[in-house]
Amino acid sequence: MGRHTDAGERNDVKRRAHGEGSIYRLGDGRWRAALDLGWEAGKRKRKYFHGHTQDEVRRKLGDYERALSDGRTPAPERLTVGRYLDDWLEEVVRPAKAPKTTRTYEGIVRVHLKPSLGHTRLRALAPLEIQRMLNAKAAAGLSRRTVQMIREVLRNALRGAVRMGYLPRNPAEHVSVPVPQRRRVRPFTVRELEDFLDAAPDDRLGALFVTVVGLGLRQGEALGLRWEDIDFDAGLLAVDGALKRVGGRLQRLEPKTVSSRRRLPMPDFVASELQRHRVRQLQQRLLAGSRWVDSGYVFTTTIGSPLDGPAVTKQLHRFLRNAGLPDMRFHDLRHQFASLLLAGGESVKVVSELLGHQDGALTLRTYSHVLPDAMRQAVHRMDVLVGPREAPLEPLAANLAAND
Repeated sequence: MGRHTDAGERNDVKRRAHGEGSIYRLGDGRWRAALDLGWEAGKRKRKYFHGHTQDEVRRKLGDYERALSDGRTPAPERLTVGRYLDDWLEEVVRPAKAPKTTRTYEGIVRVHLKPSLGHTRLRALAPLEIQRMLNAKAAAGLSRRTVQMIREVLRNALRGAVRMGYLPRNPAEHVSVPVPQRRRVRPFTVRELEDFLDAAPDDRLGALFVTVVGLGLRQGEALGLRWEDIDFDAGLLAVDGALKRVGGRLQRLEPKTVSSRRRLPMPDFVASELQRHRVRQLQQRLLAGSRWVDSGYVFTTTIGSPLDGPAVTKQLHRFLRNAGLPDMRFHDLRHQFASLLLAGGESVKVVSELLGHQDGALTLRTYSHVLPDAMRQAVHRMDVLVGPREAPLEPLAANLAAND
């Protein structure tokens, strides 16, 4: 490997590391390593590595030489994680994956990975930095499933970097998904539930909130309800789809699991509120005139078009504030339904089926904080059934005294 001198650079034999003809110190105090890659198109080709210490540039030079000997092409020194992820999405994911999967990956990269890791150099990305990012996502309240998806997308992307020779190993391969602290929802008191129901008729979307509290629907399931799904005569409501935003458009999708498709008996207060809501919607249709969109959905905008989830959640916050009730997420209305039933002594199996869970294990994990009260009530019911009985304390005391 030969000596190379650039303009403004000061180096001499004294500044070179002993026994390292390719590593030398620059006039500004930094260190440089020069790797001779031979001749290309009649010109000498060299690769340079810079660092603040001699050991740093020696390590960079060694890593590159080992990569070349293994048949790999190390990532460019300045290539960031964000730039690599953009290239990976465009050149690897988009040509090979279904459009829906591609959109999911793009969302994870845009919302979670690039803001957290995008400025980190790809070759400097370490497992600890990835673990800290995942821990922060869990601490921010993201579900375990979402954090798991973030890790999987990053891990798949970095596997590609290993295959292309950019990295010697995948720093995301063995990081773990933290177990999030489940957000406990305090069930409404009787007074709060009454206030909730009393405030509903005065709000344009009050019937939506009452339906979710009364039947435990997911937001997409509630927004995807059609009038044809409700049988007022039989008192039944069918859940067989969900409204979700896909590719920037609201679409009604089929349930992902068999358990999500269900027919639910409606409580009287839900049926009454839905009938009141139907009259209100007919009045809105008359006011809208030719602007009315005949979507068939139960819950719509003032011109009949489908509702978007974030806008509905904002309306829920206003509704709760006006009713003097504690603030909560939209999904917490579904939790209210389950918590109220379990606290009232209903079985986990029945609640699980009403919620559309695949099995009771998920219900137990999610609502375990409610079960102690339910169990105490069950034990109390056993006392009521059996009745008061006097314990034979005198014979028991005599036996204990004889054994002492």
